[in-house]
Amino acid sequence: MQYMVVCFLIHTLCPVSALSAGETRILYARVFGPETGDGCDFTPEQRRLMQKEKLHVVARQVRSAVALSREASGGLCVEAVLGEEAAALGEADSGVFSLGNAELFPDRSVVLWLGVQSLAFTLVCRPHENLLLAEGTLRNIARHCLEELRLLGPGAEVLLKSDRVDALLHRLLPHGQLLFLNHRFVLTLDKEIANYVSK
Repeated sequence: MQYMVVCFLIHTLCPVSALSAGETRILYARVFGPETGDGCDFTPEQRRLMQKEKLHVVARQVRSAVALSREASGGLCVEAVLGEEAAALGEADSGVFSLGNAELFPDRSVVLWLGVQSLAFTLVCRPHENLLLAEGTLRNIARHCLEELRLLGPGAEVLLKSDRVDALLHRLLPHGQLLFLNHRFVLTLDKEIANYVSK
């Protein structure tokens, strides 16, 4: 199976406790498909650590891109309680950049990001995917995730129920595939997800 999406991340943009100002913390990561060609001379643990470092590199690049975007628009990184999800998404920063051949993954990739207050939602896609579809999917995932995330105030840790995000990705990004969703299907999915998270 050809995976459209390489990985999905949720990570911090602002410093949280125990991290220095330049660092970012990955709160959730999902890599689709088999582990990519880091050679077979490595142990599973070494491959896991290399994969982890690759994801941190992506997160740091997104953090820099968001900081530049906010600086250009006069915005700030806001440590606040995540409340009004729709309002937060409406004020979100978003962008896209390309990762060169084999820079982190075996093929060239495109990174789409959405910065919402002090969090970033990031999709790494294959270069020839429909970016409008990918952005719509990312916004939809972020909208649902924001209902699961709570920031407890300045410098606080984020509470995240990863099993719910797993279930969300299973429905909105099954096996790393981007879905064309019509309005009726979106409403059905929203109802399904609402039923799941209320359990």
